[in-house]
Amino acid sequence: MFLDNRQVAMDSVLEALADSIDYFQDNLERLRPSLRETLKPHYEARAKTMQKLQELARRHLKLLPRDADVERDDYMWLWSRLKSFVGNESQVVIGELLEQERVLMQALATLYTHPLPNPLEPIVEQCWKDCRSLIRELYRQQKPRRR
Repeated sequence: MFLDNRQVAMDSVLEALADSIDYFQDNLERLRPSLRETLKPHYEARAKTMQKLQELARRHLKLLPRDADVERDDYMWLWSRLKSFVGNESQVVIGELLEQERVLMQALATLYTHPLPNPLEPIVEQCWKDCRSLIRELYRQQKPRRR
């Protein structure tokens, strides 16, 4: 079955959400404890949002879930570890989390160019707001370490 442009856009959002959650969970031990506790509620909320979006996408867009790109995850993990050798580990992870947010924002922007079923609209809007909130928090956490 081929996907239409709207389904592809939603699939990209769901993939970006899953990737960001996976990256955070895979790198928890690399974050200083205070940062881990600050970011945890953002990613717990994101997991709930993703689950709701998956359900709605399945119901209203006939979009079936798909597996994550494991090879990409392995590459990202290795590249991040290599960067940690020359920088502060928490700061490297923050930079990678910000990159994940950039990818998600691009996917959401593309999704917004398509008409969405009414039940999806508020969840997508909340996802956008949550992403912006997390970006602000990541920059706030990054700032004191730049001095």
